Amino acid sequence: MEIFGDMTILSLEQATTLPYLTYRLAQDGMNVIRVEHPIYGDPNRMIGENYLKEERMNAYYLCINAGKKAITLNLAEEKGKGLLKELITKLKVDIFATNQLPRNYAKLGVDYETLKGIKTDIIWLGMTGFGPDSNEAAYEPILEARSGLMDLTGEADGNPQSLGIPLADMGTSEHAYGLLMKALLKREKAGQGSRIDISMLESATSWLTVPITLTATFNQKITRHGNTHEFFAPVSVFKTNNGYVYMAVGNDRQWKAMVNCAIFQSLDKPEYEKNAGRIQDVVNLNQSISEIVSTVTSEELIELFNQIGLPISTIHSIPEVLEDPLIKRRLLKSKDSQSGLELTLAPPPFVTEFMHNSKNTLPFPPRFGEHNSEIYTTMLGYPDSELATFKEKGII
Repeated sequence: MEIFGDMTILSLEQATTLPYLTYRLAQDGMNVIRVEHPIYGDPNRMIGENYLKEERMNAYYLCINAGKKAITLNLAEEKGKGLLKELITKLKVDIFATNQLPRNYAKLGVDYETLKGIKTDIIWLGMTGFGPDSNEAAYEPILEARSGLMDLTGEADGNPQSLGIPLADMGTSEHAYGLLMKALLKREKAGQGSRIDISMLESATSWLTVPITLTATFNQKITRHGNTHEFFAPVSVFKTNNGYVYMAVGNDRQWKAMVNCAIFQSLDKPEYEKNAGRIQDVVNLNQSISEIVSTVTSEELIELFNQIGLPISTIHSIPEVLEDPLIKRRLLKSKDSQSGLELTLAPPPFVTEFMHNSKNTLPFPPRFGEHNSEIYTTMLGYPDSELATFKEKGII
């Protein structure tokens, strides 16, 4: 049984971190309604190529907004605040979420106390860069820089690098997802709502388990080290005679299995029997391995490692990832009934019952204010003529 199908989340969202969270909730089957300002909207709608040749439907926006509905609402207007109250009561909103700056909560009438006064068991989620007491602007690279993630990324003798994906954004979304599930369980068991404040900085630094402990407790210097693992060897990128592979020998038993193979027998030395010895001489060890593997193809090396149960992979480009049989079967689809364009979307972290039943398809990302009539007229009961007046006055 799909347990989230009767739940509604109203999300005053823009950019990436909150939209990715609600995208995950849409994959659970929740009724996700994204709320945007009637003039400014979500800036991410204007990012990337405009393949649809439509305003505010650019490619970057399409990636994490399938499965949602979209309305416009100006919460700076008193009527806008009144409409918000009606939305929460008449739609029986379970979760309200926002990634506005904290200084705007009360001004827009979206602070927890106000919404709790409308619906006592509402679950309220505020996503901020640096916590509810800070109004500093926050973008992904700033969080990567401040959290230390950037200092840990790149070659040892090179500049700090940004990550290949926005982990500060998406990591916060995943942490928030878990907190929402706990809040829903609390409401189910105790009938109580919740206020959840989640900081992107705290989320990002929570991933630094080893760097923080080793630095603060043992005064070790932990910084970027390129592709070679700092604590296990051999774990690095190696060039074969037709490409690159990443090898990961994670323990002494695996090392023994590796050097028992004919091509690596020259490395079967007493000083390399333990990981500590291999790490101590990792530069020379990796150089020796590089000389050996340069004589074979990636395919030959992978076949050998698979036979002895050691982790290895070629380094896939995104087109190659799309063709991986374990990934290809999990890719999501979303087709636009107007243009006929079918999006291919990243696979979910797990296939929910809702996604299984929908055959891995989601409704197309909503156009700007696409569901105004459905929500305000059909569900709240305002006639089309009044919606036209709202629009004229900049309320929706």
